[in-house]
Amino acid sequence: MSDAPGEHRSTPTVFVLYGATGDLAKRLVMPGFAALAAAGLLPERWTLVGSGRRPVSDEEYRRHVVEGLREFGKGLDDDVLDEVAAGLRFAGGGFSESDPGELLEVLEQVRGELGEDAQLVHYLALPPSTFDDYTRAIAAHGLAEGSRVVYEKPYGTSPESFEQLDELVQSVFDEEQVFRIDHFLGKEATQQLHVLRFANRLFEQVWSAEHVAQVQIDVPETLGVDERAQFYDATGATLDMLVTHLLQVAAEVAAEPPAGPGPDALQEAREAVLACFRPIDPSEVVLGQSSGYRHLEHVDDESGTDTFVAARVWVDNDRWRGVPFVLRTGKKLAESHQHVTLVLRPPTALQHGPGQRPDRPETITFTLSGNGTVWAGVTARRPGVSDDLVPGRLHLDLAELPDAEPLPPYAALLRDVLIGDRALFTTSAGLRDAWRVVTPLLQQRGELHPYEAGTWGPEAADELAAPYGWLTQH
Repeated sequence: MSDAPGEHRSTPTVFVLYGATGDLAKRLVMPGFAALAAAGLLPERWTLVGSGRRPVSDEEYRRHVVEGLREFGKGLDDDVLDEVAAGLRFAGGGFSESDPGELLEVLEQVRGELGEDAQLVHYLALPPSTFDDYTRAIAAHGLAEGSRVVYEKPYGTSPESFEQLDELVQSVFDEEQVFRIDHFLGKEATQQLHVLRFANRLFEQVWSAEHVAQVQIDVPETLGVDERAQFYDATGATLDMLVTHLLQVAAEVAAEPPAGPGPDALQEAREAVLACFRPIDPSEVVLGQSSGYRHLEHVDDESGTDTFVAARVWVDNDRWRGVPFVLRTGKKLAESHQHVTLVLRPPTALQHGPGQRPDRPETITFTLSGNGTVWAGVTARRPGVSDDLVPGRLHLDLAELPDAEPLPPYAALLRDVLIGDRALFTTSAGLRDAWRVVTPLLQQRGELHPYEAGTWGPEAADELAAPYGWLTQH
């Protein structure tokens, strides 16, 4: 259950950041933490203890974090950097079942300063292969009871490893203590999806198979994987993006209206519809690998890892039966964007003759980056004496709303951890359904299509979005 508004500000909190000197902590977790400090959303009294193998002094760790925040933080002034640095400690020597390193000693000191009743939050900014070991260590050293724990994705790297990890986690923590992070759900614009849908009759009325012919969820990236090639080669686009981000966004789109106003109702609605997703048919999937990928350091010369995946997914319920959800993501593509597009069926009362209608269908598109933008592709009459119909666009930039100050996704999710709000986190049952959906693809991988960097990926993926094509690449 979430704390009362503002209650977390008066609750002293100890964060333990495992993998504290790693790339994930530097690029995403600590900038999110600093954004909360800048917004005045951290507890009034807090300490963050970085945990790692190397013997690092508190001052060295503070310098490391501040350097990272200067590079990856946005709009952080010196006062915020000083505030964050002042709250940092470091515990070296690693952390395992048999050897806690310096962590227990540092925690004892910190709790002496903040009080024994301080809320304890564990954040595992670690490779997924280490989650089992660190979960066992947290239990072995008595740090599980009453705490909260954040697991980075992927939470498991196969259906089998997911079940093994989840059985362990459920034996150590209650489900309410566990926060399985998916930063796509923390995006301001993703949260706007359900608000715009349920708070506006314009969208509410068209949100079903009666009016929607296809749903496209399109997340191409121009970036490669140079800095994280070793991690990526063990996962690929399917595990890195499809199992987690894209299926969760699809569930946000497909969910039934929540049964109540609370955060639990939103989570339950999203995960209830995941249970209606049909297992993916491998014949409706296109996998690709970008040119030059096998030449990267730490990548096998004969690697079969996919850097591109496009899939057609079906939702077997009354609202969406017969509507294809087409999902696409990949590295080294022609453009970076994050779009959800509802392709609308042609109106039944069109009075103009055939052949005059524009080629592009009417659409409603939501961007998932930044504050987000919503636009509707509509049909209008060309001004003048012509009766030609032409495409137009109605546009709303959410950044233009009054006092629009979005939190970065990691900051938003960290705040939810602080207040105990799990609406934007995945449950055990929801992830089990996501793994169920992709299992046929993992068991029967099809041909790996090569594609040139800077293109839109394998041409075979265009057929998945037929008859409309990928609309936001035009």
